[in-house]
Amino acid sequence: MKNSLYLFFLLLAMAGSVFAQPAASPSDAASDGPQIAFEETEHDFGDITQGETVEHVFAYKNTGNAPLVLNNVLTTCGCTAPQWPKTPIAPGEESQIKVRFNSAGKMGRQNKVITVQSNVEGGATRLKIITMVLPKKTEEAN
Repeated sequence: MKNSLYLFFLLLAMAGSVFAQPAASPSDAASDGPQIAFEETEHDFGDITQGETVEHVFAYKNTGNAPLVLNNVLTTCGCTAPQWPKTPIAPGEESQIKVRFNSAGKMGRQNKVITVQSNVEGGATRLKIITMVLPKKTEEAN
């Protein structure tokens, strides 16, 4: 009985020391490797006229401690064309992704998603452009 009581307290003390250890914080794990931080992840062009082409630049920074590589930038439609750097972005450096939207053949509210695939943990970041495409104004015949 004495041995089992001693064993019980020993196990209890060991369990207490295991649970008393601070867990690694998520920010500790997140700071390892490349990190991408965008100034904004969504842009609204407002109202545009059908046939207009508009552009926006999404600026970002590598806030990690290893080179950031953008593997691919995908769009949901051929009307949206991205341009991005193909070379690694060093820790602390800034860069940008330029997105061009061509509204030819489009009408009404447009929500386009741009998926940035990179070597950060989780791998993908989503950007979004929004606009309302209004019909072309027709010239009245006099």
